[in-house]
Amino acid sequence: MQLFISPGACSLAPHIALREAGADFEAVKVDLATRKTEAGDDFLAVNPSGKVPALTLDNGQSLTENPAILLYIADQNPGVGLAPAEGSIERYQLLSRLSFLGSELHKAFVPLFTPGTTDDAKAAATVAVKGHLAGLDQEIAGKEYYVGEAFSVADIYLFVILGWPAHVGIDMAAYPALGAFAGKIAQRPSVGAALKAEGLL
Repeated sequence: MQLFISPGACSLAPHIALREAGADFEAVKVDLATRKTEAGDDFLAVNPSGKVPALTLDNGQSLTENPAILLYIADQNPGVGLAPAEGSIERYQLLSRLSFLGSELHKAFVPLFTPGTTDDAKAAATVAVKGHLAGLDQEIAGKEYYVGEAFSVADIYLFVILGWPAHVGIDMAAYPALGAFAGKIAQRPSVGAALKAEGLL
């Protein structure tokens, strides 16, 4: 398998998940400005949207979008326990939170990372992000994991997004439960290995 990544982007989530699962894969870095891989290949041939992550399977098929890729990794490595069993209510709760992370929290950050965003749009995005963080801080307070009673791909995705506020001037001190959560997840060997591989340590 090949996982196409950009260091520090949301592709860090499946990168961590693959390492957590002990999967055999190659991480391929993509320059999002040129849409070229480190080897100079055209990334648009893999994902026409030009966005990471993309996961190319050994049979040549590709998957895009974090919720789908993360669930695929979990389902291909069931013994690791990164997602509840198919058909269980816990599975749908996990899918609900993955959808929220992708369509609400992750999306709220986009104007803050997009060149040319107006100051007004950035201010509105900051308000939206802070609102989501405040809600999540309450939701996760007193809990060991984001969803259910076991570590899952939702914890990985949330951890990755929690690394972004510092880059856009949002102080995480206002969200102590999320800070504690992120600190705990950061201790996992898979996280350290992925961060090191992406040049983030």
